[in-house]
Amino acid sequence: MTDLTQQKNEALTAIAAAASLEALDEQRVAALGKKGWVSLALKTLGGMSPEERQEAAPAIQSVRAEIAGAIEGKKAELEAAELEAKLASETLDLTLPAPLQAKGSVHPVSQVMDELAEIFADLGFEVATGPEIEDDWHNFTALNMDESHPARAMHDTFYFPDAAPDGGQMLLRTHTSPVQIRTMKAVSENSPGGAPIRLIAPGRVYRSDSDATHTPMFHQVEGLVIDRDIHLGHLKWTLETFLKAFFERDDIVLRLRPSYFPFTEPSVEVDVGYSNEEGRRVVGGSGDDAGHDWMELLGSGMVNARVLQMGGFDPGEWQGFAWGLGVDRLAMLKYGMNDLRAFFDGDPRWLAHYGFAAVDQPTLSAGVGAGA
Repeated sequence: MTDLTQQKNEALTAIAAAASLEALDEQRVAALGKKGWVSLALKTLGGMSPEERQEAAPAIQSVRAEIAGAIEGKKAELEAAELEAKLASETLDLTLPAPLQAKGSVHPVSQVMDELAEIFADLGFEVATGPEIEDDWHNFTALNMDESHPARAMHDTFYFPDAAPDGGQMLLRTHTSPVQIRTMKAVSENSPGGAPIRLIAPGRVYRSDSDATHTPMFHQVEGLVIDRDIHLGHLKWTLETFLKAFFERDDIVLRLRPSYFPFTEPSVEVDVGYSNEEGRRVVGGSGDDAGHDWMELLGSGMVNARVLQMGGFDPGEWQGFAWGLGVDRLAMLKYGMNDLRAFFDGDPRWLAHYGFAAVDQPTLSAGVGAGA
């Protein structure tokens, strides 16, 4: 026991003199490790008689507890001293502005809508909005689609059980064209002769359709121009100018194909030339007309005379053109996304990859897609 007391005193002196956590750990291993002198002393208890063990065991355990306590106390002291030294050597200037940390991202659809507004604002267009819950008259009838018109069945409409104030049906709008009707009526009723009208109507629309390429809710932007002496040449120039600015390339080639829409006459489908680059379709850059592959992009045409009358305009005096296209599809084409369903999954990894910082506002001077 005399040797044990001497070893204890020597260990306590060495622990007190330890200048670092590494030196302290060496003392711990020497005393309490598997081959430490305290551990070896505990192993001798098995060879003692019961009387000897009864006397030696408490003494060894007391030494073990004293050593362990001294190590813990010295460790806390060394850690505190290390923290004080670190705090003394490091400074924090509380007058500096906090670093800007992104906490989220702008969805590509929202970004594309901002890009559309920026481009068309430069062309003299205004952004118009309207209700997403519409009545039958604004959504169909005023757009030259009466109750028996077959085009109504093509829209896969979500109807409400409640009737509209005029006795018609209420529904979720199937396109943003009702915004055009509401604007035309507001202009013709409140300021007769108030044309020209130049507007775009972006927003959410709804159709009962869902698969890999369709969703029940999606985004559209439609445009309307009403003025005197308007013709298809104005429509084509407007769309070409828009697409060149949006895709930020000058080699955009359009093809207009005759089609049918009840609210325009004549009606044209607009195809855009594309090429395959890096395994995906890229609008433009396809050489001459003969070498183009064509992709249908939007529908358009001259505003039907009946639609002008429904909006309160004399078709003998005023003409106009309109177009509509899917915002989601535009985003997919420009930014290389290949699955529409991912737009609505809310996956933060997808948003972190394809999203935009709040400061990445599109401008024509810096490029509408400069923040991509």
